[in-house]
Amino acid sequence: MAGKGDVINAMAEHAGISKKEATAAFDAFVSYISDSCQKGERCAIPGLGSFAVSQRKAREGRNPRTKEKITIPASKNVRFKAGKDLRELVNAPKRGAKGRK
Repeated sequence: MAGKGDVINAMAEHAGISKKEATAAFDAFVSYISDSCQKGERCAIPGLGSFAVSQRKAREGRNPRTKEKITIPASKNVRFKAGKDLRELVNAPKRGAKGRK
Protein backbone atom coordinates (compact mmCIF):
# COMPACT_ATOMS: atom_id res chain seq x y z
CA MET A 1 0.00 0.00 0.00
CA ALA A 2 1.38 3.39 -0.97
CA GLY A 3 1.83 5.96 1.76
CA LYS A 4 1.79 9.74 1.54
CA GLY A 5 5.52 9.85 0.77
CA ASP A 6 5.12 7.38 -2.10
CA VAL A 7 2.30 9.44 -3.61
CA ILE A 8 4.29 12.67 -3.27
CA ASN A 9 7.36 11.07 -4.89
CA ALA A 10 5.23 9.81 -7.80
CA MET A 11 3.56 13.22 -8.22
CA ALA A 12 6.93 14.98 -8.27
CA GLU A 13 8.35 12.54 -10.80
CA HIS A 14 5.32 12.53 -13.14
CA ALA A 15 4.84 16.30 -13.04
CA GLY A 16 8.53 17.19 -13.16
CA ILE A 17 8.31 19.29 -9.99
CA SER A 18 10.16 19.28 -6.70
CA LYS A 19 9.04 17.17 -3.76
CA LYS A 20 8.31 20.38 -1.86
CA GLU A 21 5.96 21.54 -4.63
CA ALA A 22 4.38 18.07 -4.85
CA THR A 23 3.82 18.08 -1.08
CA ALA A 24 2.10 21.47 -1.29
CA ALA A 25 -0.07 20.25 -4.19
CA PHE A 26 -0.97 17.02 -2.37
CA ASP A 27 -1.85 18.87 0.84
CA ALA A 28 -3.99 21.35 -1.12
CA PHE A 29 -5.78 18.49 -2.90
CA VAL A 30 -6.55 16.69 0.37
CA SER A 31 -7.63 19.96 1.98
CA TYR A 32 -10.02 20.67 -0.91
CA ILE A 33 -11.65 17.25 -0.59
CA SER A 34 -11.81 17.50 3.22
CA ASP A 35 -13.33 20.99 3.14
CA SER A 36 -15.94 19.95 0.57
CA CYS A 37 -16.95 16.89 2.57
CA GLN A 38 -17.05 18.87 5.81
CA LYS A 39 -19.52 21.28 4.16
CA GLY A 40 -21.60 18.29 3.01
CA GLU A 41 -20.84 18.97 -0.65
CA ARG A 42 -20.13 16.33 -3.29
CA CYS A 43 -16.58 16.61 -4.63
CA ALA A 44 -16.03 15.23 -8.15
CA ILE A 45 -12.52 14.67 -9.48
CA PRO A 46 -12.69 14.10 -13.27
CA GLY A 47 -10.98 10.88 -14.32
CA LEU A 48 -10.89 9.59 -10.73
CA GLY A 49 -14.29 9.63 -9.07
CA SER A 50 -16.33 11.49 -6.50
CA PHE A 51 -16.42 11.88 -2.75
CA ALA A 52 -19.73 12.47 -1.01
CA VAL A 53 -21.05 12.47 2.54
CA SER A 54 -23.76 9.97 3.38
CA GLN A 55 -25.91 9.89 6.49
CA ARG A 56 -26.21 6.69 8.52
CA LYS A 57 -29.32 6.34 10.68
CA ALA A 58 -29.11 5.30 14.29
CA ARG A 59 -29.50 1.56 14.57
CA GLU A 60 -29.49 -1.28 17.02
CA GLY A 61 -26.43 -3.48 17.31
CA ARG A 62 -24.96 -6.05 19.66
CA ASN A 63 -21.81 -6.10 21.72
CA PRO A 64 -20.00 -9.17 20.33
CA ARG A 65 -18.57 -10.12 23.73
CA THR A 66 -21.66 -9.83 25.89
CA LYS A 67 -24.36 -10.12 23.21
CA GLU A 68 -25.95 -7.11 24.90
CA LYS A 69 -28.08 -4.86 22.67
CA ILE A 70 -26.63 -1.40 22.11
CA THR A 71 -27.73 1.64 20.17
CA ILE A 72 -25.30 2.77 17.49
CA PRO A 73 -25.77 6.54 17.06
CA ALA A 74 -26.43 8.22 13.73
CA SER A 75 -23.28 9.34 11.94
CA LYS A 76 -21.95 10.77 8.72
CA ASN A 77 -19.63 8.77 6.48
CA VAL A 78 -17.54 9.73 3.46
CA ARG A 79 -18.15 7.59 0.40
CA PHE A 80 -15.94 7.32 -2.67
CA LYS A 81 -17.42 6.27 -5.99
CA ALA A 82 -14.91 5.49 -8.71
CA GLY A 83 -15.47 7.28 -12.01
CA LYS A 84 -15.99 5.54 -15.33
CA ASP A 85 -12.38 6.13 -16.50
CA LEU A 86 -10.90 4.61 -13.34
CA ARG A 87 -13.30 1.63 -13.37
CA GLU A 88 -12.45 0.88 -17.00
CA LEU A 89 -8.71 1.16 -16.32
CA VAL A 90 -8.92 -1.21 -13.33
CA ASN A 91 -11.01 -3.74 -15.26
CA ALA A 92 -8.93 -3.62 -18.45
CA PRO A 93 -6.84 -6.71 -19.16
CA LYS A 94 -3.19 -6.26 -18.23
CA ARG A 95 -0.77 -5.88 -21.12
CA GLY A 96 1.59 -8.81 -21.54
CA ALA A 97 -0.47 -11.07 -19.31
CA LYS A 98 -1.81 -13.38 -22.00
CA GLY A 99 -2.57 -16.82 -20.66
CA ARG A 100 -1.44 -15.93 -17.14
CA LYS A 101 -3.64 -16.02 -14.09
